[in-house]
Order: sequence, then structure tokens, then C-alpha cells
Amino acid sequence: MILGFDADDTLWHNEDEFQASHRTFEALMADFADHDHVNETLLGIERRNLDRYGFGVKAFTLSMIECAVELSNGSATGSVIGEIVELGQTLLDRPTELIDGVEEVLEELGAHTKILITKGDLYHQTSRIEASGLQPHFWKTRVVAHKNPQTYAEVLAQHDINPAEFIMIGNSLPSDVLPVLEIGGRAVHVPYHVTWAVELHDGEHDAPELESLRDLPDLLREWGVH
Repeated sequence: MILGFDADDTLWHNEDEFQASHRTFEALMADFADHDHVNETLLGIERRNLDRYGFGVKAFTLSMIECAVELSNGSATGSVIGEIVELGQTLLDRPTELIDGVEEVLEELGAHTKILITKGDLYHQTSRIEASGLQPHFWKTRVVAHKNPQTYAEVLAQHDINPAEFIMIGNSLPSDVLPVLEIGGRAVHVPYHVTWAVELHDGEHDAPELESLRDLPDLLREWGVH
């Protein structure tokens, strides 16, 4: 059995800083729109840009700039745009902070073959993987543009992994759970305390949900995965 792990908000903290930057952006836009309108406009632009920019800090920064131009009707100053760029740079430069217990769990699962599958900007995600110190725990690490059934099927095929012998562990239902179930694999949902709106899903699914990654070894033993 091969274990797949998501990275952002599964192994290390990520969304907290995006949310903090979002609040700063709202304050920058206060002269042009209220809180709700800023949120609605930015989320719409982010969704619209997913196929153009993909995921990650750079995509978020470009979407914030586009949102500022739209909300201000083109009157946002160079100073405001500069502050948005600085927000993005701060996100890119932040240290990789592991979620509590991650290293211990990966060590406990040392006998299992593990692959890290994360989406986003190749350069940034690769640098975060290296900075995390977790790379030695993984047989392979893959950075992909999107996490959908086709992507998972391609990654597994490239490494001769039968989907029936694959378990994906992650915090996002649309990215880490549902696509893997669709191709015949198994998945485990480990929610993070805050979730980007694009990653929310209200529908039903058959994957177990854990309060903490620390509970994963016990679940695997229950499944007979040794």
C-alpha cells in the first residue's frame, strides 16, 4: 500500500497566512468597498484566474492586484499596488512551519512507502518541501498544477501504482479526497482549522475524517495496512 500526503495545511501551516494577508488587503480596499464586497470580488477573480495562474502565492498576488484595479475603477495608487506586492513577497518568504506531530507520525509510518503530492507554483512548493526537512520521509515528491482525477491517475500510472493500493491523506475534500475516491483509491480527510472557500465541499463522501494526523497510524492499523 502506498500512502500519499498533501503538503499545505496537512504537513505544514499555510492558509493562516493567506487569511492574514486577506485581512490586510481588505483594509487597503476600505476606501473603495466594504468588507463583503471586497471578499466577493476577490474570490470571484481568484476562481476566474485558476485556469490562468493556477494555485499559490503568485496567483493570489496577481488576483489581489486585479481586484484592487477593479474595485478602485483604476484609481488605486502605485503605493497601494506596492503594498499588495509586498504582501505577496511576505507570503513567499515566510518560514515553513510544520503542524504539530507531523514528524512523529511520518517516523512512525517509516515502514510505509510514501509519496508527497502538492499543488501550486513549482519553484515555491519545491523550496518549501526542501525547507520543511521532510523530504527524506518520502519515496517521491510531486508538485502538480491541479489535483483532479486525471492528475492523480497520471501520477499513479507514472509510478506504477494501482489506485486500489493507494491512500491519499489531506485537508481538502475537493483536492485530496474526492478525486482519489473517483479513480478507485482510498482517502483520509484531516481538516485544517481554516479553509479557503475554493476548497470547501458540502456534499457527502465515504472517506473517514480524523481530528489530527496523529490518529492516522491507528486508522491504518484498523484497515489492516501494515
